[in-house]
Amino acid sequence: VQLQASGGGLVQAGDSLRLSCAASGRTFTSYVTAWFRQAPGKERELIATISKGGGSKHYADGVTRFTISRDSAKNSVYLQMNNLKPEDTAVYYCAERAGFNLYATDGYEYWGQGTLVTVSS
Repeated sequence: VQLQASGGGLVQAGDSLRLSCAASGRTFTSYVTAWFRQAPGKERELIATISKGGGSKHYADGVTRFTISRDSAKNSVYLQMNNLKPEDTAVYYCAERAGFNLYATDGYEYWGQGTLVTVSS
């Protein structure tokens, strides 16, 4: 599976941004797609996950301004980020794992290259 994340950039606090993750080469029939982020000097953290069909989603504790969605026709997953704050500055990664577990924070076999989001105050 190849994952291509895009949509990052430099924005001001309070702005919105939508990240995209385009997938290709997928061979497994059931899978979960996730968005992670890694801020400077911090560990990578899970933001949200979404099922193959898009009908089931899971958000990490405290995630209220972000929305994950899927467009299966475009083989893409999105992360809508609203009211961005400087503490949202990070490299954002999409990742996939086979199976149905929306709550797993590890075991992701495939990763995109990351897209940098920088939020200025």
